Amino acid sequence: MKLYKDIVNNKKKIAVVGLGYVGMPIAVAFAKKVNVIGFDLNKKKIDLYKSGIDPTNEVGNDEIKKTAVEFTSDETKLKEAKFHIVAVPTPINSDKTPDLSPVEGASRIVGRNLTKGSIVVYESTVYPGVTEDICVPILEQESGLKCGVDFKIGYSPERINPGDKMHRLENIIKIVSGMDDESLHEIARIYELVIEVGVHKAGSIKVAEAAKVVENSQRDINIAFMNELAMVFDRMGIDTKEVVEAMNTKWNALGFTPGLVGGHCIGVDPYYFVYEAEKLGYHSQIILSGRKINDGMGKFVADVIIKKLILANKVVRQAKVVVLGLTFKENTPDTRNTRVIDIIHSLKEYGIEPIVVDPEADADEAKHEYGINMVDIKEINDADCLVLAVAHDTFKQMSWEDIDNLYGDFENHEKVLIDVKSILDRKHIEEKGYHYWRL
Repeated sequence: MKLYKDIVNNKKKIAVVGLGYVGMPIAVAFAKKVNVIGFDLNKKKIDLYKSGIDPTNEVGNDEIKKTAVEFTSDETKLKEAKFHIVAVPTPINSDKTPDLSPVEGASRIVGRNLTKGSIVVYESTVYPGVTEDICVPILEQESGLKCGVDFKIGYSPERINPGDKMHRLENIIKIVSGMDDESLHEIARIYELVIEVGVHKAGSIKVAEAAKVVENSQRDINIAFMNELAMVFDRMGIDTKEVVEAMNTKWNALGFTPGLVGGHCIGVDPYYFVYEAEKLGYHSQIILSGRKINDGMGKFVADVIIKKLILANKVVRQAKVVVLGLTFKENTPDTRNTRVIDIIHSLKEYGIEPIVVDPEADADEAKHEYGINMVDIKEINDADCLVLAVAHDTFKQMSWEDIDNLYGDFENHEKVLIDVKSILDRKHIEEKGYHYWRL
């Protein structure tokens, strides 16, 4: 195959299927070097990109305005490409089993428009075997072509960290894999056009698939350990943050902290690994235990809120609780699989209807996914309890006066402040007499 040379010489095009938090930065990066078609089924999203608006905030409006990506919702345009990158989400169902419908649907679209001599590379997180055992048959059925003869496949797991301006696509080592040496060589060379720090060639597609779910499962387990410690230290009356700061003075400390674990990777990928392991007769012990701990942190925080409200002599059902932050992590509009929602749901069980403020979140997505109507922070001036749930820079930059103005006109010892991300000065707040708690 000479696909690399044809792409570099602008004789062939790259197509990116799925223009979300992962696909769009990839498309923009490649478009600085070669011709790129950016495809997404969501016409509204495509129209935003065409008008120079980046709803993900991953590359910014300025980059979108000047990018050469050919944005389209017309799947027939994919026939013009020979190198297809599939970057669609792979969520989980309500029973925690993998939901492969997005990647299966994308495979059908690519298959219908696949031409001889093409390479299809999947970036979506999947359990080992999905690319070859599920996606390839769909590609073959829809295209009428034969994998290994008429087209080839590969897998290169996404490692983009939404909202992270330091660890970007270009400076994160990219795992690449192919169905054979020829496809691996072509895929590696093409990705090296945009990955400045280079690529790691995995021994097989299954190895690359496994690496993705394992690296996030490892983080999940480490955070679960810290969450378990936080719950125990809370009973002991010990400040977890102070313990972590002391522990991290050792050279080999890992630096993990307790918190809510959501998003489309760490909160999901372990279930993909567990699902495949159980199909093979192995029941996960460590991974599932970690998931159970992390999935229960929202309820744990909510229970603390109730205790603090009672200590502040508040009537729980009448308490005005304001949750600051809904996204799954700081400085991103992404609310997918946010575990802040667990705090909200748990509070509702006590008869509290929390008010949610998040200047970074996609308001339409929050309404559609969770039925939450966002409130402007300027409208808040009578809160009984503030819950700092997400460490957005906009929240971290608030002055103490800004925070205090969100409360009602009553004594400090009647004000409750829950600092889930431990971003505030504990000593300063407690000296003022607030009922303060941090995870």
